[in-house]
Amino acid sequence: MAKNLCVNIDHIATIREARKVREPEPVAAAILAELAGCSGITVHLRQDRRHINDGDVHLLRHTVVGSLNLEMAPAADMVQFAKTVLPNMVTLVPEGPNELTTEGGLNVEARISDVSTAVQNLHSSGILVSLFIEPKAEQVKAARKAGADYVEFHTGHYADAFERRDESEVELELSKLQEQISFALKSGLKVNAGHGLNYRNIKRIADLSGIEELNIGHSIIARAALVGIERAVREMLCLIGK
Repeated sequence: MAKNLCVNIDHIATIREARKVREPEPVAAAILAELAGCSGITVHLRQDRRHINDGDVHLLRHTVVGSLNLEMAPAADMVQFAKTVLPNMVTLVPEGPNELTTEGGLNVEARISDVSTAVQNLHSSGILVSLFIEPKAEQVKAARKAGADYVEFHTGHYADAFERRDESEVELELSKLQEQISFALKSGLKVNAGHGLNYRNIKRIADLSGIEELNIGHSIIARAALVGIERAVREMLCLIGK
């Protein structure tokens, strides 16, 4: 079973930005999620600031008791911002201006130079670095070469196959994930996982051996809109065996 649950609260800010008002406050959601038992909070600070903004991140840094994971593109200005905030971890992700959500893993192999520079710069301020990648051996090798501490495997292909009820594809994706989790651990990397995970599909990912933390956002926030964030987090914790 996965040990930890990190709750992504981006879409609390999405609701706020729909009306350009002050509520709901992401920091309030973070407090309630932590009280419900999650081990950390994740936010994605996008370059267009479409939901989470700089002020949110600063406030969360002073409020979150557990781990604060800041997702961002491996751009120089973003790295500099992270060094002023000092989150517990930065997860470097690919970012496209027109995407609704992150569409795949960061191609570390193709961007080894700028990713390595970003990792070194973040390490100089004592920030742990994770790279959001596809479960492929060449990306794991590149992540190790870049000096990352963690990889976070993209589980979106598994989630899509699960929604299609394509059992053979589900099993294939689970096999790929388990193989690359083992390879990453043997390479000296720690492993997280996330993307597209929800209350229906989480159990089989949580059962994989070697995952330290699961990052889940949209599904929990959607559930929270109906039952409240504390109950939504507790229900997810129950499903992952916490």
